[in-house]
Amino acid sequence: MNILSLDDFSVEEVNEILDSANEFANGKEVDYKGKKVVANLFFEPSTRTHYSFEKAALNLNCKTMNFDESNSSTKKGETLYDTVKVFDMLGVDAVVIRHTQNAYYNELVGKLKAPILNAGDGTGNHPSQSLLDLLTIKREFGKFEGLKVVIVGDIKHSRVAHSNIKIMERLGMTVYTSGPEEYKEEGFNYVELDKIISEVDIVMLLRVQHERHESLMKLSLEEYHKNYGLNMERVNKMREKAIIMHPAPFNRGVEIADDVVECKKSRIFEQMRNGVFVRMAMIYKAIEE
Repeated sequence: MNILSLDDFSVEEVNEILDSANEFANGKEVDYKGKKVVANLFFEPSTRTHYSFEKAALNLNCKTMNFDESNSSTKKGETLYDTVKVFDMLGVDAVVIRHTQNAYYNELVGKLKAPILNAGDGTGNHPSQSLLDLLTIKREFGKFEGLKVVIVGDIKHSRVAHSNIKIMERLGMTVYTSGPEEYKEEGFNYVELDKIISEVDIVMLLRVQHERHESLMKLSLEEYHKNYGLNMERVNKMREKAIIMHPAPFNRGVEIADDVVECKKSRIFEQMRNGVFVRMAMIYKAIEE
């Protein structure tokens, strides 16, 4: 079973994946006895997503194959389809793919035997990140209905924001967005951070993507931190039980102050831990269905 976008899943199905991930977090074991192989094909740099998929597969006692794009035949002009088809014909049981192209999977669906797990497509979707964010929220609050979240930063170019906003609203959360005007996306509930920070349950920060869109940002990094960064002064205005989230990697001193990264409200490293359990649930669902 492919997992490409959470738009393809009902609320009930999303909760089923989260329940499965929670079972893995609570100690559930599945042992494929080394008879299943998961191929990680990352055409874009990644630390957390790549290696948590790797750890998730190993936890399920799957074997893994890790594609090195820099030393692959893509450098000779091989297409995405032809590259992925190689692994499919080698007999892997699932392919985990991250690619810079939006909806890259449209040229693969229906042409592979192995299910596709989307590990991020351009500025489009990042289902595993959304699921681990949701698992973190559910383990913290025990619910979604009625919670308020503000997502701060580059909304326009963020696949994390695009995936999260839609599924969070479907789950009954109120989602606000905030950040520089040049990163604002029409159609979303835009507010000023300092006016909403005391009212929300979750402050979710997004990384300033230097490698993609730095030329678009009119502010210096210092100005960004002053106007939109989360520092202890803003943290102290948050609700008592409110939490801080970030998909990482994070720029210390830009979207988040150094002393906020591991403050008592931060769940940033807990998100990373939950990522393994979510990706175990995804691999399990993809292989079994």
